[in-house]
Amino acid sequence: MEESQQLKKKNPKSPVNKGIRDFARYSGLAFQMIGIILITTWGGVKLDKLAGSRIPVFTIVLSLFGVFAAIYIAVKDFIK
Repeated sequence: MEESQQLKKKNPKSPVNKGIRDFARYSGLAFQMIGIILITTWGGVKLDKLAGSRIPVFTIVLSLFGVFAAIYIAVKDFIK
């Protein structure tokens, strides 16, 4: 009885381990996407302050770029 429980714990292909592995993979991907979007938006805000423009052109352009880059990274990871 004890041996079967130990085999279940050590088996990396068990459904429980697969669920945990998938959760870690996709939550890491979500944090990566959030980081990309936040960094590009922050860069756009800083560039707008530096340029002194009334319309936040850099913020809009870089945040859209960040969203598309994050989606590209996610799709590339899903295909793998």
